[in-house]
Amino acid sequence: MSSLTIRRWLVKPFIFFTIIFILKSFLAWGVIFGDLLSWKSIITEIPFVWALFCLIEAFASKRKLGYYMLVNLLVTAIFFAAIMYFKYYGVIVTYHAAEQVNQVTAVRNSVFSLMDPYYLLIFADIILLGVYFFFNKKGRDYKKENINRRTGTSKFSYSLLFAVSFGLCLFNILPNKASMNEIKKAQEMGLLNYEAYTIFAQDKPELVKASEITQDVINQVKGIDTAAVSPFQGTAKGKNLIIIQLESFQSFLLGLTIDGKEITPNLNSLMKDSLYFPNFYQMVGQGNTSDAEFVVNSSFYIPPQGAATMSYVDKELPSLPRLLQANGYQTATFHTNDVEFWNRGELYSALGWEHYYDHKFFGNEDTFFFGASDEVLYRKTADKLKEMEGDGKPFYAQVISMSAHHPFTIPAEKYQMKLPERYEGTFVGDYVRSQNYADYAFGQFVEELKANGLWDNSLIMVYGDHMGLPIYSLDHDDKQLMEEIYGHEYGYADMLNIPLIIHEQGSLTPQTLEQVGGEVDIMPTAASLLGVPMADTIHFGQDITAQTYNLLPQRYYLPTGSFIASSALLIPGNSFEDNTQYTLAAGGKSPAGTEDEYTRALRLRQLSDSYVTQLPDKAPDKE
Repeated sequence: MSSLTIRRWLVKPFIFFTIIFILKSFLAWGVIFGDLLSWKSIITEIPFVWALFCLIEAFASKRKLGYYMLVNLLVTAIFFAAIMYFKYYGVIVTYHAAEQVNQVTAVRNSVFSLMDPYYLLIFADIILLGVYFFFNKKGRDYKKENINRRTGTSKFSYSLLFAVSFGLCLFNILPNKASMNEIKKAQEMGLLNYEAYTIFAQDKPELVKASEITQDVINQVKGIDTAAVSPFQGTAKGKNLIIIQLESFQSFLLGLTIDGKEITPNLNSLMKDSLYFPNFYQMVGQGNTSDAEFVVNSSFYIPPQGAATMSYVDKELPSLPRLLQANGYQTATFHTNDVEFWNRGELYSALGWEHYYDHKFFGNEDTFFFGASDEVLYRKTADKLKEMEGDGKPFYAQVISMSAHHPFTIPAEKYQMKLPERYEGTFVGDYVRSQNYADYAFGQFVEELKANGLWDNSLIMVYGDHMGLPIYSLDHDDKQLMEEIYGHEYGYADMLNIPLIIHEQGSLTPQTLEQVGGEVDIMPTAASLLGVPMADTIHFGQDITAQTYNLLPQRYYLPTGSFIASSALLIPGNSFEDNTQYTLAAGGKSPAGTEDEYTRALRLRQLSDSYVTQLPDKAPDKE
């Protein structure tokens, strides 16, 4: 074949764009699956685009090149969205993420901070071809030649190739439908096939009848010892409850020193004077911070798709605010952002909060990221809590910190420490410095609560809402710093590990408790300490001060079927048989997750989904 003949073939849109998509699939697979120059990407992605190209060749008699460019733009956008979503969340994007597009724009700085410049190469051909076709004479001539050009290939041939390509797509999809691990499923199917599969599959989960979901059933599936009684039960009876949610705060920060400098001195001091749970884990999903608020206050698991603030807010949710109000408490939640961010207004209504205080209350004083600084949050909240105490009833207040939000680039005037040179300019360094500031602001809150007399009369619970340093967002230097901090390679159990600190002045003997817990356990644990019965409130958590075993189904940030138990962190492959297990963050035991735990974790998720879905709709808010 002569070089002229080869050139003529290469400039045909079908061949040219096929080569373009091979290169783009290499880039996407390299970032997401760590599999650069993978031949599997060709046999899974190219049949999909060939099917689209065949439709263009068979039915587009005019503007054929324009349709090729349109397909190029759309598929490129899917690849790029998959890359960026994976870097931010560690999961494969689906059409469900479109529900949160307005939220993504609000955290665009966080998203862009994860983007390596070479990701933009995926758009290079679109820019170059656009310039070539519209501003270059040869390009305009080529465009005119190809608008109505007959390729010499019959429509029958394209129909046949379409059938073969479509068959290959099905061959990639159908055998992998049953895979539990969404990332492996996408890798086996191909990214484009997986996206199509999620749109057309629409599998509705089987619901368990609400009448069959009782607390006894839940306790049995969880493996709860119903005879166990907490030694701390009722120790804070009649006291206020203050729950503080720390933004992106992971457990490794507590007690951490870098070159002799304490990173969280105020929280370290509180930890030493409290109950501390080093084996506590996040249970959030796409809603991140707002999901943590939902799980903590409802003791349900996050929904199968999307954020709880989008999926469950039309329900009248049994909740900690409602439970405590029924026992004489007043309730309020504090957050410096606008209440409509992540649809929190509807979430707070569904949870039954009596009052919320958001941006309108905290104002524009000392703002960065999403609202007023933590210093303003804590100062104004302390004043409001003192005012609430004057009403003569105990209160439950949840306080949501935000200043240490991704991408952790706090203003220079907020720096409370100088980083060692090796940390400067790194993601880990920015994270450590922002959490050092968050600890500083938290210390001011503690002093204000002590000064106004609330400290001694309150049960204080402090936890991190979710991870701050996802493994898949770290570059080589960041991973080295994390290995320096941990003394071992940074792993999934470390990543999901958040702290829980419980303080009550006078009755709780300070100690470290090794039992496993998760955010779903905060509601029943708080109720137990306050002496408030939960017999009539369905919940999926447990009083972790009373139990030695726990089973925590994971969702979203880990594949379907993943769980954390007292035995291990387990992540299934295509099924349980090819699972991967990890030692718990503070466990030190050899991983030993069982198939029985795997089955029970899936059952717990089904029970929670079924129960919440069948709850009555909430009454319309009164104007």
